[in-house]
Amino acid sequence: MKPQARIQATIDVLDRIKENTRIPMDGVVGDYMRHRRYIGSKDRSNVAERVYDTVRAHARLGWWLDKSKVEDTPRNRVIAYVMLVEGADEKRINKDLFDGSKYAPEPLSDAELKFATSLIGKTLEHKDMPAAVRVECPPLYKEKIKAYFGDDFETEMAAMIPGATLDMRVNTFLCDPEKAKNYLEADGVETDATPYSPIGLRARGKAYLARTKAFGKGWIEIQDEGSQLIAHMCGAQPGMQVLDYCAGAGGKTLALAAAMKRKGRIVAMDNDERRLMRGKERYKKAHVSDIIEMRALSEDKQRKWLKRQKEKFDIVLTDVPCTGTGTWRRNPDMRWTTYGPSLEELVEIQADIMGRACKAVKPGGKFVYATCSLLPDENEMQVEAFLKEHPEFELLALDDSLGLGTPHMRLTPHRHKTDGFFTAIMERKIA
Repeated sequence: MKPQARIQATIDVLDRIKENTRIPMDGVVGDYMRHRRYIGSKDRSNVAERVYDTVRAHARLGWWLDKSKVEDTPRNRVIAYVMLVEGADEKRINKDLFDGSKYAPEPLSDAELKFATSLIGKTLEHKDMPAAVRVECPPLYKEKIKAYFGDDFETEMAAMIPGATLDMRVNTFLCDPEKAKNYLEADGVETDATPYSPIGLRARGKAYLARTKAFGKGWIEIQDEGSQLIAHMCGAQPGMQVLDYCAGAGGKTLALAAAMKRKGRIVAMDNDERRLMRGKERYKKAHVSDIIEMRALSEDKQRKWLKRQKEKFDIVLTDVPCTGTGTWRRNPDMRWTTYGPSLEELVEIQADIMGRACKAVKPGGKFVYATCSLLPDENEMQVEAFLKEHPEFELLALDDSLGLGTPHMRLTPHRHKTDGFFTAIMERKIA
């Protein structure tokens, strides 16, 4: 693709994102590329990267559009992005990119050219921008996040603007971290050990892991270090009975199974049966499928089965549905669009899940509550309400020397270079 065609593809994708407000951005981008197999890998990467970077600058670009009194459209956002971020001059924007040639954007109108040239020499950030705009904080959550972070609000939020690192969890049932690191290096992927997870590796820059021997053999799984730490904090040991109540596609189930050395039993449950079943091949690839049972909560018989599991599990993990505010580095569109239940609805769902799942924890067993949220409503406040309702459980404070927070694990991109995660570990008291 020529540079002009890449710009038009970016505008096309942003148009589709704007139209499909019920579909997450990654799905829209994937669908666009899937139906255009003629687009080469480098072109796909270029278009996707520009789309994501444009959305990461959503509030700041919107501020410039408003200041310039131009219509807020994907085309104008791309014009502003090319000028403010890529530093284009008049020739580049008018003669090279928007030249009206085949597959290129239509030529700039007089008004568009005036807008574009007014941005020459300017940068994305401006001294007159409100702090929330400058750090891309959505109005929906601004007050709650400001109240939580206080003086660190801008620093914490600014750290959530760039894209996330590429982290891997080593499947220690099959391979040790050093061996995985060496094999990845042989395939051209340089990594460093993650600072907190003892079984994590972080790629230096971009990497195509699907082409590596380590990935093909199931020695590594793509997983943010923070997500790895949730599973690590569970303390799963060989021979245990473990319930992963909101297992999804099985990322943490895999981590738990590796820690258990394929000895014991894990039950993976989720409301979404199709998503749950996506874990099946991953478990086989990791050589841990024989200790994992999958039970879809959408089936009445499985819900009845769960009711019979009173106080039978050593560990019950509930990585509950949440706002996903901690994943904005990966999903920048989620700052501005709510695809699922509201915060108020989610708080009720989370409390219901906790009330159901905790019954399966045996005396002396652990009940682990986790979210990928920054909001106290879904985190500390939820745990406090649960403990008040369930005095048979007590909070286990984390060792503060780990640097992960205490009594709960609170991770943020600024403090820990991970996604934003929360974890609380509770224990059912022994009577």
